[in-house]
Amino acid sequence: MTTFIELLLGGLSIGSVYALIALGFVVIFKATEVVNFAHASLLLAGGYVTAVLHDDIGFWPALAAGIAGAAVVGAAVEFLVIRRYRGSDHSVLAIVTIGVDILLTTELTRRMGTDVIPLGDPWGSGVVTVGGVTLAQTRIAAFVAAALLITVFLLAFRFTSWGVSMRAVAENPQTAALMGIRLGRVSLTAWAVAGALAAVAALFLTVFPTPGLERATSLAALKAFPAAILGGLDSTTGALAGGLLVGVTESFATGYQSDLSFLGRGIGDLAPYLVMLIVLLIRPAGLFGTKEPARV
Repeated sequence: MTTFIELLLGGLSIGSVYALIALGFVVIFKATEVVNFAHASLLLAGGYVTAVLHDDIGFWPALAAGIAGAAVVGAAVEFLVIRRYRGSDHSVLAIVTIGVDILLTTELTRRMGTDVIPLGDPWGSGVVTVGGVTLAQTRIAAFVAAALLITVFLLAFRFTSWGVSMRAVAENPQTAALMGIRLGRVSLTAWAVAGALAAVAALFLTVFPTPGLERATSLAALKAFPAAILGGLDSTTGALAGGLLVGVTESFATGYQSDLSFLGRGIGDLAPYLVMLIVLLIRPAGLFGTKEPARV
């Protein structure tokens, strides 16, 4: 039972980090209707800035710089690249983001080399034990930070003028533009917010028990992609539910790997995609996604 609780708590923690990344996918999709395949490079950029600066200016200022840096990179991608293709087919824009991701990831991995770079977090390898259940302090910090950020985002999305603009654009971009909402500004801020969320996620993907930032860190964004898809790509609630579902599924599949040996090795990495496939077979729009109206 102790193992079950530890795996559940660990899954909820890493799932909350996946939810942050998935929320970035959703924010950009709601603002532009573009699936952003460059999200992994935004995550890597935020982590890289934090890792490089923490020795010189300290962890918390470095983290703030990493968040700001990823937000600036996201805004720059929107302003310099995506905006030039406005009006193009959404599939074209999605392909453009793949090209952006290749360029950014190649440059960042060239700078990093084969090194594993620690981010200098204050939690280290400390653990907390309560009633026989042991959990790393980094996992607790990840869950608390993700919960606070998601709450702030949902409140801003619901009660601020930016949130109202985002919802109006997501509902009907043409009507929103006629009402005076500047689509370019909404798109720019959406990319910046997605970059900032990705930078925070990068921190908690590279702290204990992970040794640090490395080339493969950007692949974590691919684990959050099924979270955004199965939750519903246009649903903020779906991003949260999808992230937690993927995290818990991955945690249990990895923790009970020995009992699932008949499914082969590495089932923990595969399980989120299997869950996504099953959900999409039942609900093609995802758990909370908007169904496209069908003409009959």
